[in-house]
Amino acid sequence: MAESALRIGTRGSRLATAQADMVAHVLAAAGIPCETVLIKTTGDRIQDRPLADAGGKGLFTKELEEALLDGRIDLAVHSMKDVPVALPPGLTLAAILEREHPADVFISPAAPSLKALSKGARVGTSSVRRAAQLRRARPDLVPVLLRGNVDTRLKKLAEGGMEAILLALAGLKRLGLERHVTEILSTDEWLPSLAQGAVGIEIRDGDARVAEAVAPLDHEPTAVALSCERAFQAALDGSCKTPIAGLATFDGTHLSFRGEVLAPDGSDFVATAFADRHIRCGKTDAVRVGREEGIKLKPLAARWLAS
Repeated sequence: MAESALRIGTRGSRLATAQADMVAHVLAAAGIPCETVLIKTTGDRIQDRPLADAGGKGLFTKELEEALLDGRIDLAVHSMKDVPVALPPGLTLAAILEREHPADVFISPAAPSLKALSKGARVGTSSVRRAAQLRRARPDLVPVLLRGNVDTRLKKLAEGGMEAILLALAGLKRLGLERHVTEILSTDEWLPSLAQGAVGIEIRDGDARVAEAVAPLDHEPTAVALSCERAFQAALDGSCKTPIAGLATFDGTHLSFRGEVLAPDGSDFVATAFADRHIRCGKTDAVRVGREEGIKLKPLAARWLAS
C-alpha cells in the first residue's frame, strides 16, 4: 500500500509558497508524494501596525506549529528569520536549506543608492532592525511603516507613498524580481537580520518518516552558520523591539561571525566579530561560540534589550 502524501504547511504569500514549492520539488524528485496546505497566520492578518507591537516574529509561525502539533500537516516550511529561537515542546528543526544571498537591498526610483537619496526622503520598512540601521546611516531620512508581502510593498513604492524601500535580496531572487533592485547593501557595512536568506523545515519530534524524507535537504554549512546566529540571539534574549543583526559563515572547518545590537533610534550600537575560528563539532561548537558572543554584548546593550 502506497504511503500517504506528506502535507507541507506554509503561509499563503507568493514568497512562502515559492519556498514550500522548493521543498516539494526536491521531495517529488525523490519519489516522495506531497501536497501543500496553506495556513493563514496572525502575522499575515496584521497589516496596520508593526509586528513588534503585536507580539513579534512568532506571529508568522504560531498557526503552522499548531497545525503540526495537532496533525493537520507533517512539516512546516519557514523563513528562518521569522522562527523564534525557542521552539514549542514536541517540535524540532529537521533541515535547513542552502542559504540564499543574505543581504538587504535598497529599491528606489528616486536615487541610484541609499547615500544619494535626498534629505527628508521617506523609506519604507517594517523591520525595527532596518529602521535603526537606516537612522544610523542616514539620520536625515524618514523611516515609514511598510507592511504586506513583497508584491504589495513594490506596488506601494510605485504608487508614490515613499521614495524608497528596503527588502531582503533572497525573497526577490526566489520570486524572480531582482530587476527591481537599485542597490545591494554590502553586508560588510549593513548586517542583515539573523538567519536572513535561509529556509527551514520544522517537524514533530520523533517523526522518523518525515525526518528521513527531509534529511537530504539539510545544508550543513548553512545549518552550522544559523546555529551560531540563533545562539547569539538566544544569549541576548532581546525583545522583538530590539534591533539585532548578524551574519555567520561556515566553510566546513572555519566559522566567522559578526553581530551587533543597535539603539532603536540608531544613535548608538555595540558590535562583536571573530574571523576564521576553527571548529571541530559543527553545530555544537557554533552554538557555543554564538552564545559567547551574545553574552559578551549583553551587558553593553542592556539598556536597549530591556526596552
